[in-house]
Amino acid sequence: MNTAESSAAALELAWFKSSYSGAEGGQCVEIAAAVDGIHIRDSKVRSGPVLTVAPDAWAGLVRLAADQTV
Repeated sequence: MNTAESSAAALELAWFKSSYSGAEGGQCVEIAAAVDGIHIRDSKVRSGPVLTVAPDAWAGLVRLAADQTV
């Protein structure tokens, strides 16, 4: 896991907002897939820190979330 992403490099990625994000703003997350991992940031603070995780760690999180009942 790495949080030392430069903001210039982060801006060049293709970011996707969570499908659960509403038009009102709220607590939104954006992700960008890249060769070096999955990048995660707060959509309200796009120039802020970026968390980078390995693809297998992201896949594990997605599997865990999919198994949860809302």
